[in-house]
Amino acid sequence: MSRATVTAICSRFPGAEVSDPWGGGHDAWKVGGKMFACIGSMDTGVAVKTADVETAQMLIDAGIGERAKYFHRSWVLLPWGTGEDELRHRLETSYDLIRAGLTKKLQATLSPRA
Repeated sequence: MSRATVTAICSRFPGAEVSDPWGGGHDAWKVGGKMFACIGSMDTGVAVKTADVETAQMLIDAGIGERAKYFHRSWVLLPWGTGEDELRHRLETSYDLIRAGLTKKLQATLSPRA
């Protein structure tokens, strides 16, 4: 998997936008101004939000993800060796979690995720 794979998946999410807020080659994927995925300038994988710290730790213990440096403990880094189905699932879950936290008014402006 690669940056291009993440772009192909995330660009299909309603309202998803990518930016480089810190400069230096980061891809920060956001919906409603809130980040749901981030590829660092070191390009080792993609960081995603999980439902809670326990879920993140379970993914780390299972060898699916790693601790995402500089992020809250509910985020994990999925290395590029992660399978495409798992990567897609984790990106969708992260997007859905962040989207659900947006205001109802903002959520109403977004199309349903297909």
